[in-house]
Amino acid sequence: MSKRETHPPETPATRFLRQRGIAFSSHLYDYEEHGGTAVSSRELNVSEHAVIKTLIMEDEKAQPLIVLMHGDCKVSTKELARQIPCKHVEPCKPETANRHTGYLVGGTSPFGTRKQMPLYMERTILDLPLIYINGGRRGFLVGIHPHDLLRALHPKLVHAAN
Repeated sequence: MSKRETHPPETPATRFLRQRGIAFSSHLYDYEEHGGTAVSSRELNVSEHAVIKTLIMEDEKAQPLIVLMHGDCKVSTKELARQIPCKHVEPCKPETANRHTGYLVGGTSPFGTRKQMPLYMERTILDLPLIYINGGRRGFLVGIHPHDLLRALHPKLVHAAN
């Protein structure tokens, strides 16, 4: 049995948010391998729609990009490619995503990534009053106002939810 952390960790993501004066709440939960947003939303007792996935993808030239998507939605890579515009978008291999971000898959945050990458966010995320997004470690989400995310990261807004 693993000892559950009681204090939120300090991560590159939390440092990024603090440096920019972005208010956030910390939420620890028991991480389950391949559990995804279904587990985190259940553990935190919040809608899976409000838990935002940070997905690392790449275009046809193997250039990385970040996509923020509702936990209960999939990314239409065809629609995303049409909007950003490029020929083709697909998820990165986990080891490639880890190298680009400095985070382990399952703990990937859009804040404080190792490498600057284009960032795309599903437009309807802005309709939510509060979102929960990875804080830079497995089993750790931060609660943040979506407009603060907009201010901190300046993502391009897209309609690519499936």
